[in-house]
Amino acid sequence: MAPLFSIDSLISLLTLSLLEIVLGIDNVIFVSILIGRLERGRQLSARRIWMIAGILIRSLLLLGLGWLVANGNRELFSVFGFGFSIRNLIMLAGGLFLLYKTVKELHEKLEGDGHELESVGKPAQPFGAIVSQIVLVDTVFSFDSIITAVGLARQVAVMITAVIIAMIIMFFFSQKISDFISRRPTLKILALAFLLMVGFSLFFEGLDPIHHTHIDKGYIYFSMAFAFGVELLNSRYKKKTVSSREKH
Repeated sequence: MAPLFSIDSLISLLTLSLLEIVLGIDNVIFVSILIGRLERGRQLSARRIWMIAGILIRSLLLLGLGWLVANGNRELFSVFGFGFSIRNLIMLAGGLFLLYKTVKELHEKLEGDGHELESVGKPAQPFGAIVSQIVLVDTVFSFDSIITAVGLARQVAVMITAVIIAMIIMFFFSQKISDFISRRPTLKILALAFLLMVGFSLFFEGLDPIHHTHIDKGYIYFSMAFAFGVELLNSRYKKKTVSSREKH
C-alpha cells in the first residue's frame, strides 16, 4: 500500500476530486431544481443538509467497501434467466425515480407560465418532503461516485478525502448554478432534458444483465454541454438584438 502522503496518493486525490465534481454535475442540477421549490429562507439549510448527507452516505459506503465489492454485483435473484444484483436494483430504482420526477417537473413547467406557477399560484413545498427527495437522489448518485473512487484510488482515506473536497466545492457552487438556471427558463428545460437522459442511462444500466451494454456518460455530458453552449450564444444574441433596437 502506498503511503497516504506520497506523490501517487496526492495525484489520485486530485484526479478523483475533479472526477467526483464532474460526475456530481447532474446531482447538483437536480438538487438545485428541488431546492428552488423551497422558500428562499430555507434553501441554505436544505443545501447544507445535502452536503452533509452526501459526505456521510459516500463515506459510509466507502467504509463498507469490502462488503460492497463482495456483494454489489452478486446475483440476488433471476428473472427469465437474467440475474440481477444490488447494483442493478439501485440503478433501476434510481433511474425510474429520476424519470418520474423529471417528467413531472417538465409537465408542471409546460402546463402554464412557469414564473406565475412558481412565484404566485404555487406555494413552497414542505421542507421535509424536499429534503427526503434530495437524500434519496443523493444516495442513488453516490453509487457512481463510489465506483469511480474504487477504480481510481487504492486507499479508503484518499477516497473519503476526495469525496469531502468534491461535496464542499459543489455546495459553494450549487447556489450560483441554481440562480443561473432559475433566471433562464430555457436553460431549466435543458437541464430537465439532461436529467431525463441521465435517468434513462441509470435505468438502462440497471438492465445490464439483459443487454450487456453500457452508455458512456461522456456522450451525455458532451451533448448537454454543447446544448448549453448553443443556448448561451442564443441568449447573448437576443440580448444584443434587443439593446440595438432600443438604441435605434
